[in-house]
Amino acid sequence: MVDSSPGSEPSARSSDAECALRREAGLTGHRCLHWDDRSQKTQRLRVLEGIAALLAAAEVNDRPLDDVVLILEDDLAVERVTITLIDPAGDQLTLEAARDSKEAQRRVGYRRGEGIIGQVFETGEPVILPNIADVGAFTDRIHRRGSTVRRDYGFICVPIASGARVIGTLSADVLRTKGLSELAGLGGSMSIVAAMIANHVNARRLARVQVTALEDENRRLRESLGERCRPESMIGASHGMREVFARIAQVAASDVTVLLRGESGTGKELAASAIHFGSDRSERPFIRVNCAALNENLLESELFGHELGAFTGAVERRIGRVEEADGGTLFLDEIGEFSHAIQVKLLRMLQEREYQRVGGNETRHADVRIVTATNRDLEAAVSEGMFRSDLYYRVNVFPVHLPPLRSRRDDILQLANHFVAACSERLGRGIRRISTPAIDLLMSYHWPGNVRELENCLEFAVVVADGDVVHSHHLPPTLQTVLPDGGGDGSLKERVERLERDVICDALKRSSGNVAAAARELGITARIARYKIRNLAIDPIHVAREGVE
Repeated sequence: MVDSSPGSEPSARSSDAECALRREAGLTGHRCLHWDDRSQKTQRLRVLEGIAALLAAAEVNDRPLDDVVLILEDDLAVERVTITLIDPAGDQLTLEAARDSKEAQRRVGYRRGEGIIGQVFETGEPVILPNIADVGAFTDRIHRRGSTVRRDYGFICVPIASGARVIGTLSADVLRTKGLSELAGLGGSMSIVAAMIANHVNARRLARVQVTALEDENRRLRESLGERCRPESMIGASHGMREVFARIAQVAASDVTVLLRGESGTGKELAASAIHFGSDRSERPFIRVNCAALNENLLESELFGHELGAFTGAVERRIGRVEEADGGTLFLDEIGEFSHAIQVKLLRMLQEREYQRVGGNETRHADVRIVTATNRDLEAAVSEGMFRSDLYYRVNVFPVHLPPLRSRRDDILQLANHFVAACSERLGRGIRRISTPAIDLLMSYHWPGNVRELENCLEFAVVVADGDVVHSHHLPPTLQTVLPDGGGDGSLKERVERLERDVICDALKRSSGNVAAAARELGITARIARYKIRNLAIDPIHVAREGVE
C-alpha cells in the first residue's frame, strides 16, 4: 500500500505550478507529489483544466460527473473510474457515476469502514494500492473484478470532502506497469479532481435547496392568494378550484363578458354570483335566466320584454330580464340552447348594447354585464352550424372552466361537512359528523351529477339518519353498491362487513378506543368484539384518535 507518508512519497519536490493548483483546490494538507515526466505533467494539467471548465459550465439538471469519468479514463489511462456520494440519510456512500453503470450497481452502498472505499469514507485519507490482489480488505462490491484484473491492477481512492466532512470518494484502477512515482502523481491529480467535484456537488445542492425553497414559497403564496380570492359562497381547496378562484378575482372588477364552462352541477351559477358580487355592480340586480327552460318565443319575451298585444296572451306590457338587470349583471345559463333567431338578437345586444321589446319599435339601451354558462361543447356546435361563430367569439371573451367533482376529490370531505351542517341546521336534526366508512363511500363514488348530486345525497342521509352521525347505510342506494376501493357492486358479505365496520368504528370512537366499553354498548361480548375488530382490520387506537379530531 502506498500513501502520503514520508516513507512512501517520492523524494523529489513537486513543481510550483502543481502546488499552486493543489492549494487552489483546498488540498494544502497533502504533500505535493512529483510528476517526473514533463509530457505526463502537461497532459494531467490539460485534464484538470478540461474538468474544471466542464464543471463550471454545467447546468443544474446536467450530469457532468458522468463526463468526468469518461475524461479521466480516456485521458489519464486509468480504468473503472468510480464516483460515490453520500446518500440523503448521511450514513453510506452510493454510486453516483461510472462508465456504463447498471441499475444494480447504483443500488450498491458502502458504510463507513467497509472495504477500501469505506475506509476512505471513514478516515478522509487517500489510499493507493500497487496491487489489488495483495489486499484482503478489497471488497470489489461495485465492478466485480475477476482474478486476472485483481492480479494485474492497482487501485487509487481519494476522498471527496466538503471542509472536514467526507461526502464521497473518487477511485480508479491503474495497471501495475506504472511505477510508484506515477501512481503517486495520478493520486495527486485525482485529489485535485475530487476537490473540484466537492465544490460542484456543494453548489448543486445549494441550487437545489434554493429552487425547492422558491417552489415552496411560490406554492404557499399561490395557496394564500387562492384563499383570499375564494368567494364566500364557494367551497374548495383543490388545485383546480384555486385556479377558478383566481380567475374569478381577475375578471370580477371589470365588465368583460364571461363564459363559465363545465358539467352540470359543478357550480356555474355560484361562480356567476361570485363574479357579480365581486364587481362594482354588486349593489345592483343579479338576474338569472335558464335558457334551456323556455321555448324560442317565451325566451325572447323573457329576455327583452314585450308590448301590450304583441302576441296572443300579451294582455299587458312586460319588461324583460335585460331591462330588469339594468346596472347589474345578467346571467344566461345554458346559452348553448339558444335558437338562431335569439342568437342574432343577443349578438346585437352584446355588440351595440341595444335591444327592442317584442312587438315594439323603441330601441332601448342595455347597461348590463353579461355572464354566460354552458355544459355543451360550443366549438363542436359552431362547426356543426348549431351555434353562430360570431356570437361564440362575443361570449367566449373570458372563459372559466369549473372542474367536475371527480377531478377535485380533495374537496369532497369539505363539501360533505358543509352540506351536512347546513341541512342539519335547516331540518333541525342535530347531525354532528360523518362516519369514516361513509366518507370512504363518498370518496369512492364517481359523482356524475357533481356537487349538486353530492348535496342531494347528503340531504337524503340527514333525513334518514337515526342519530347524530351519518353512517354509510344512511347514504342513498346509488352509493351503497360502491365498494370503498372503487370496485363495483358488493356481495351480501361485503355489504354486511361494511355495515359492521361502520357500527363498530362509531362505538370505538364514543368509547375512546376501549374495546370492552364498545362491546357493552353494542350488546356483544368483548371476545366477539375483538374477533370482529381483527377480521375487519380495525385499529381501535387510530379510530379513537379520529373521533377526537
